[in-house]
Amino acid sequence: MLRIYNTDLNTNEFHKIQDFEIGCWVNLVSPTMDEINVVSSSLGIKKEFLVSILDDNEKPRIDEEEGCKMLLLDVPVSNKNENREEIKTLPLAILVVRNDYIVTVSLQKYSFLDDFTKGKVKEFYTYKKSRFIIQMIYRLAVLYLRILKDIDNRIETAEGRILNSTKNEELLNLLALENSLTYIITALRSNGVVLDKIRKGNVIELYVEDEDLLDDAIIENNQAVEMADLYRGILSSTTDAVATIISNNLNSIMKFLAGITIVLSIPTMVSSFMGMNVNFGEYVHNPFAALLLLLISILLSLIVALILKWKNLL
Repeated sequence: MLRIYNTDLNTNEFHKIQDFEIGCWVNLVSPTMDEINVVSSSLGIKKEFLVSILDDNEKPRIDEEEGCKMLLLDVPVSNKNENREEIKTLPLAILVVRNDYIVTVSLQKYSFLDDFTKGKVKEFYTYKKSRFIIQMIYRLAVLYLRILKDIDNRIETAEGRILNSTKNEELLNLLALENSLTYIITALRSNGVVLDKIRKGNVIELYVEDEDLLDDAIIENNQAVEMADLYRGILSSTTDAVATIISNNLNSIMKFLAGITIVLSIPTMVSSFMGMNVNFGEYVHNPFAALLLLLISILLSLIVALILKWKNLL
């Protein structure tokens, strides 16, 4: 998908346009080769440079080639695996082409970029490229914090369900969250390296009014790293606790079933014994013999059950 946006210099009105104009924002989302060819030929960007960005294994970095500066960042995305939601990361490339155009290239649609296309971001102008880039980085850091908050809520929910759990489902859900946190921490630290290089002023031109926003973005990113580290530590302890609780719950169930088996075996033993060819004299002609045997079986079962309960085996 290829979309071109521009902010009018006179009215500051943000709108979508059809042709490339100086100061515009070119947004490429999972582009086709035809769209890549159009952008490459129109803006003078090497096609190989654009194609290389579409590798989902690309890591955050800063690159430059023939008047085109590129910032590559990792963006968190939701990925469902066997009905379990995991967070993974995909690259987002931000290109500054001869200081005339901003080009973003991504493998899929990112929600935080929709805020820009829908005009929800204050003081956003496509011709203010440095601020635009910093605003995107700030929104990305806030997105990480929001996802981490959601992970924290999911950990608390899982902790509330594990006390009576005897299945591996809760353990697998926690492992999925732990994998998500590993991806997030790696991405945040890599993004942090890019932010530090931007702060030095060697990547994009920094203006005084934008420095505070960049500092906020760096603070948010660092805070996200600390939160992710904290949650991963909590999750690691919780995962170990879950495994122990599931094992203990299973042992309790097996102990209970073994006790029930012993109690229920007593009537079977009595009836089996009485069913043998044993001479009980006049007792065998007693009309209440069956009832008496039943009461004896119940009494013996109750005595054994009380003994097992006293021994904490039932």
